[in-house]
Amino acid sequence: MPPESTTPRISIIIPNWNGLGLLRPCLDALRRQTYTDHEVIVVDNASSDGSLAALRDEYPKVRVVALPTNRGFAGGCNEGIRAARGEFIVATNNDTEAEPGWLAALVDALDRHPEAGSAAARIMLHGRRDTLHSAGDIFRRDGTPDSRGVWQPYGPPFDRECHVFGGCGGATMYRRAMLEQIGAFEESFFMYCEDVDLNWRAQLAGWKCVYVPEAVIYHHLSATGGGPLSSFHVGRNTLWVLARNYPADLWRRHWREIVRGQWRIARDALRAWRGAAARARLKGQIAGLVGLWRWRRARRSIQAGRRVTDAYLESILD
Repeated sequence: MPPESTTPRISIIIPNWNGLGLLRPCLDALRRQTYTDHEVIVVDNASSDGSLAALRDEYPKVRVVALPTNRGFAGGCNEGIRAARGEFIVATNNDTEAEPGWLAALVDALDRHPEAGSAAARIMLHGRRDTLHSAGDIFRRDGTPDSRGVWQPYGPPFDRECHVFGGCGGATMYRRAMLEQIGAFEESFFMYCEDVDLNWRAQLAGWKCVYVPEAVIYHHLSATGGGPLSSFHVGRNTLWVLARNYPADLWRRHWREIVRGQWRIARDALRAWRGAAARARLKGQIAGLVGLWRWRRARRSIQAGRRVTDAYLESILD
């Protein structure tokens, strides 16, 4: 077990916004990690629930970055990355609780896989501990992202280490070297799909992601975000991911599937129009379409850094 050092090998970043009740068990779980060469950075997004006072009084070893406004998961993580000292950066939610061996399993995987720029944990539902929330992330040819194995009982094939499209930003370890090359989270996304966008940029640049089933963490699903808020941002940001990252040749090959996929989402939202989340999802799609133009320059930059073939990208899409 590595000794503690003044320059920790791993930096764990936790964005927090009025989540004190969840933050305490999250930090207590990190205190029990068998891998101790790490620092914990809580980035507080202008909480008003006493989070800062509790961190000061109860968790004096935790580094705190206090922001004057709520900058969401993406902005909070990026401020944490700027403050981080570690070779490896771990992004996690304040509504997670990690098993003691979680951190050790993630760093071991990246040490064994130099081709990987990130390592995805096995995320289980907190209230149903035999049920998966994510065994890594997938991305479909029709332009929709999803969690691999979501709602399924843990077992084969999710008990095997393998390469996946990417990791959920709520429990993934990133190489600092990769983030320095491709950039961190896109802050305009605010929350949701910022991890999908980062996964795309990593894959385009030639970095793989390894799924680590031994790295177990439990998630209180949508405890710090959900309903209309998440529906709007998912609807908008899914389209922005495509605008920024989906290569032109794949667009030409799969545009019909993409259009059908977005129409299915819009149709279902229209059918459930009385629900606030459904209306928010449709509004998100509209906002995504209206804002597509803003990504032209970013798209050119991302595609210019591409290092992989269309055939490879087809092989990793569901």
